[in-house]
Amino acid sequence: MSFGITKTIPASRGDEGIDSLYDGSLQEFEFHMAGKPSKLSVGDFVYTIFKDELRGRLKITELILGATNPNSGKARTLVMVQCPGEKVGKPTGLKGHRGTRYCDGVIWR
Repeated sequence: MSFGITKTIPASRGDEGIDSLYDGSLQEFEFHMAGKPSKLSVGDFVYTIFKDELRGRLKITELILGATNPNSGKARTLVMVQCPGEKVGKPTGLKGHRGTRYCDGVIWR
């Protein structure tokens, strides 16, 4: 198992948005999470959910503390990941959500 977080990719990004994380067109991508991560480390994974399906995972390369949300002014952490990520063999049903959830990696097959 590989520890990490789950992040839902908004449907508004379209198939191109999720595919770009896994097709080699990007070298890195920035996710964000509220506050400071209490359990997350470099080398953990971001598991992506798109249209209520687990689509893949990306390895975390850097956690940048001290950023602020431009809308609310609250503290957040930038989670930098290496692209392309690893696609799941067959998309698996997984309910999407807002925000970030810790994940023990058991969802990865």
